[in-house]
Amino acid sequence: MLAPAGSSAARKRLLLVVNHAGFFVSHRLPLALAAREAGYDVHIATAPGEGTALIRAHGLPHHPLRLSRGGTNPVRELLAFVEITRLLQRLRPELLHLVTVKPVIYGGIAARLTDVPAVVAAISGLGHVFVADNLRTRAVRRLVTVAYRIALHRERLTVIFQNASDREALTRLAAVPTAKAAMIRGSGVDLREYRPVAEPGGTPTVTFISRLLRSKGVYEFVAAARQLRESGVAARFQLVGDADPDNAASVTAAEIEDWRRGGLVEVLGHRQDVAQVLGESNLVVLPSYYGEGLPKVLVEAAACGRAVVTTDMPGCRDAVEPGTTALLVPPRDAPALAEAVRTLLEDPARRRAMGVAARALAEREFAIEHIVAQHLQLYRSLLP
Repeated sequence: MLAPAGSSAARKRLLLVVNHAGFFVSHRLPLALAAREAGYDVHIATAPGEGTALIRAHGLPHHPLRLSRGGTNPVRELLAFVEITRLLQRLRPELLHLVTVKPVIYGGIAARLTDVPAVVAAISGLGHVFVADNLRTRAVRRLVTVAYRIALHRERLTVIFQNASDREALTRLAAVPTAKAAMIRGSGVDLREYRPVAEPGGTPTVTFISRLLRSKGVYEFVAAARQLRESGVAARFQLVGDADPDNAASVTAAEIEDWRRGGLVEVLGHRQDVAQVLGESNLVVLPSYYGEGLPKVLVEAAACGRAVVTTDMPGCRDAVEPGTTALLVPPRDAPALAEAVRTLLEDPARRRAMGVAARALAEREFAIEHIVAQHLQLYRSLLP
């Protein structure tokens, strides 16, 4: 039985390790606050970043790590692993919650070395390395698979998956017993903040929101915008998001500047007011082939009552109801993407009906309270 929240000395210590402070704030902050309210002594470890101040402002102890999302420098990666190991030795958490690939692998191995009693490993998508198929990624994939096997081979472990395809792939590749796999659909959305509003009038706005990575489909979005403009379709196309210098698959600053100057798409950069951006959009597009878990922007779009065009890929198709809340297109297929966007731009009644169905889906499946409750139940099941 957990001690009362005021009894800090007797509380179970929970450490969440996430690669990026901003990602923690956008995807796991509500869970951390709810866990503290439930009586856990909650600590956060991430790479330093824009979200660090907000983490501390909420009274959550923050421990900086030398983690990078896409870095491959072996010395830096070894230092990150050593830092995590030392942090576990110092904090001695009863429960360790690891989110995204590097924390799961480094933290999972470090937890075995330091005898952490219980571990939750959250697989937020398998990522680019399990989707791309070239000599380098095949070699990296073999290495990552072995690392997953080591990190996830332990008692008192639960691996959280966001879609069935990832669960089937990793339980097979990493030999994770089915009994240790749990399904939680994404990180949830605050339905009070992301509310359905009427579509704006005038020229319709088509919005892409994501990190500007090639594998997120940004080139296909720009190509589809060009095709639709050249065929006389009246619409605004906007990119919301930044390049990711730590990721080799990021678009370049020069490309972004070319798009901005060309006027084909509007480049808004990173935005904190995503709910407002979605409310000012008529259609949301995510042509990703990244290897998603359950893309948060598709959940947010559903909560705002917006129809979606996305790819028939794991994660993307799991965040929607194909044909009811979204149209699916093949990955890397700009002409198919353009045709799907055209279909919904030319049929506003259908688009709005899909938006109504999307909001109903969000209320059934994605409410933040529902997602948090599932996590807390997992925590309770792992701790004596």
